[in-house]
Amino acid sequence: MSKLFESFSIKDVRVRNRIVMPPMCMYSATGGVASDFHVMHYGARALGGVGLIIVEATGVAECGRITDNCLGIYDDSHVPGLSRISAAIKAHGAVAAIQLGHAGRKCMAHVPEVIAPSPIVFDSGDANYHVPRMMERADIDAVVEAFRNAARRAAQAGFEMVEVHGAHGYLLSSFLSPVSNQRDDEYGGSAENRARIVGRVLQAVREVFHGPVCLRVSAEDYLPQGNRPADVAAMINIVKAQGIDILDVSSGGVSPVPVPTHPGYQVKCAEIVREKTGLPVIAGGLLTSPQHMEEIVANERADMVFAGRELLRNPHFPLWAAKELGVEYTWPKQYERARYR
Repeated sequence: MSKLFESFSIKDVRVRNRIVMPPMCMYSATGGVASDFHVMHYGARALGGVGLIIVEATGVAECGRITDNCLGIYDDSHVPGLSRISAAIKAHGAVAAIQLGHAGRKCMAHVPEVIAPSPIVFDSGDANYHVPRMMERADIDAVVEAFRNAARRAAQAGFEMVEVHGAHGYLLSSFLSPVSNQRDDEYGGSAENRARIVGRVLQAVREVFHGPVCLRVSAEDYLPQGNRPADVAAMINIVKAQGIDILDVSSGGVSPVPVPTHPGYQVKCAEIVREKTGLPVIAGGLLTSPQHMEEIVANERADMVFAGRELLRNPHFPLWAAKELGVEYTWPKQYERARYR
């Protein structure tokens, strides 16, 4: 029996298998509004058998979008388009989740200003990155409220789960990392202080969204002065009582440094975080082999696995993976004539 194709419950939501489509920006929105492309894109992966689909980074504020063409959830006018996406995902048997994010200093959208915990530019050599304004307490309060309102809209749009984006050097991630957070107030310095805004955001989300809440983290900064998996696990333990049902463990992004990649390169990070927090985790990193994915979940290195690039290449990857693992898997009736035998 394949562990990869066993169902998994996150809080009270049952996912049909352990395969996750992670959030990947599609840069196909205008004014933050979802398009027909998004409906087809996500619906196709649900039809292809993915268990959990996490819609791409969706800005909780106008300056929270990564680019001008990223999805938004900062206005009620965004809800109808997002509702179409969640409906398409659920219609084909997958669980619909959405990543709520704020780009922080990595915002490249055309906005009046960019904000961050400290006035440190993301220095990648790209002129589109600007020196951010250091956030005051009122700005932090406003961001927490923006996440609360975004979570309320996610519920209105029919999403069954939300993911709070605390990875890849975006706003919450930049608070967590000492590389980008050089504050000397209650939001900087110690691990407890750097995690404070994440705890407040989780609490705000919980107050209005009653489904599962996932937190995505970068467990490794790849810098001597940056976070390591044990550091991130310690901060998660500080805030997990605010309501984390599962962790999505990634790495990097706080600084433009080379990342040593190979199939499953982030899985060890996820293992460490899982062990030290006691929370279920989603792991991944260039995973393409069903056998490799099976090994990860069967040996309890992670509870679920994400496949990003592979699902862009092949929307029906889970159907093929089931065949490779010798699993009897229900195909969409429309595709039954093409079923692997």
